[in-house]
Amino acid sequence: MDKKALYDFIAKKTGKCAIAVVGDVMLDKYYYGEVTRISPEAPVPITHVISQKETLGGAANVAHNLALLGTDTTICGFVGNDYHCSSLLDKLTARGINFSGLVHTTAPTTTKMRIIGGHQQMMRLDFEDTSPVDRPYMERLINYVCQRLSESLDAVIISDYGKGVCTEESCQDIIKEAHAHGVPVLVDPKGYEWTKYDGADYITPNIKEINEVLLEPISNEDEAVEKAARYVMRKYHIKNVIITRSEKGLTLVTQDAACHIPTWAREVFDVSGAGDTVIAVFALALAGGLSAEDSAYLANLAASVVVAKLGTYAVSREELLGAMKIRAAAEREEDI
Repeated sequence: MDKKALYDFIAKKTGKCAIAVVGDVMLDKYYYGEVTRISPEAPVPITHVISQKETLGGAANVAHNLALLGTDTTICGFVGNDYHCSSLLDKLTARGINFSGLVHTTAPTTTKMRIIGGHQQMMRLDFEDTSPVDRPYMERLINYVCQRLSESLDAVIISDYGKGVCTEESCQDIIKEAHAHGVPVLVDPKGYEWTKYDGADYITPNIKEINEVLLEPISNEDEAVEKAARYVMRKYHIKNVIITRSEKGLTLVTQDAACHIPTWAREVFDVSGAGDTVIAVFALALAGGLSAEDSAYLANLAASVVVAKLGTYAVSREELLGAMKIRAAAEREEDI
């Protein structure tokens, strides 16, 4: 592994890659406050709101990670005609993300609103409609992705959050069309119906997600994880598997080998969003011509930055380059 080549790629070459993210686009809203008393109206805590923020969530967070690393990024999915959509589009515009692949429907823009007292999440409010969209909306989405593939893409990411975009029809149409253009497809899965991902080049479940499709759950041990990966590779005709393993890092399983990469998180506050970072950075590195093992190394390092943050977070180019320098220095000390 040439660490200088990895550093140079992130520093200078990510802008040459074009990636489309297809999936469940969301807006994440956070209200931070203090809890000092119980409401006289009902036995619930009163939260005095001190600050608030809105961030890109779901598939939009995957796109956010790519954009912060300088990638030519396109987001494809469904949104509503509401205030949350306006806020979402403003944030995509600010990050230079192409959102011409967003299809406006009659359903609300998927939004998760979290109320946080101190460092503890007290409540989450979800604005969404996960019922199947009307066929014309789905056809418009698939046609757009096919059009982008015919223009120029280096990779397609399917980011499934179970909100209605990633059906068997849409996933299979996208996978087949991408392969017809020689473009790899990477999937961040959801649920237990993995037949819709049949034929994907990479899939990136965590331990909980892969356990949902196994006959018997596995422990978070190297041998068991590799065996589970090969099972899903055979059953769903998936070429490669990356399993994120929380405190144990991640495992990359290919047709010929398995690579276990330990975690390098110095502090862990929140693992939410780490999967988005892993698939974004891995896809970017792969699209840039790096090997699968080198791509997995970068993805694991990027995730170590994200889990040290609270809430949904996207890693920037500067943060990743900083983490690479620190990790390289630590590895040199280990060798002494």
